[in-house]
Amino acid sequence: MYTQIEFSKQTGCIVILKGKYTSISTPNGTIWFNSTGNHGMATAGSGDVLTGIITSLLAQSYTPLQAAQIGVYIHGLAGDIALQNNTTETIIASTIIEFLNKAFMNV
Repeated sequence: MYTQIEFSKQTGCIVILKGKYTSISTPNGTIWFNSTGNHGMATAGSGDVLTGIITSLLAQSYTPLQAAQIGVYIHGLAGDIALQNNTTETIIASTIIEFLNKAFMNV
């Protein structure tokens, strides 16, 4: 975590570190931890799905920090909803995409 914050400060970037409790750090040293998501999301392409969500939010004029926070939350929530209908072993990136609409409707 210390490295993530220092990297944000040194580069002036918002950094998202995916994991059990995905974290978001900012250049001013603030860090947030996400409450959604599960280990079934640790699959190839899951990060690409997250990138797509964040990019779409940026295209809708959300600030980079807002896009990161909302994107990480929605991504994890879609994974949690997917887990209600699947097992952790069967979740793949397209499964997360399949449940994005329900995640957006539940916020």
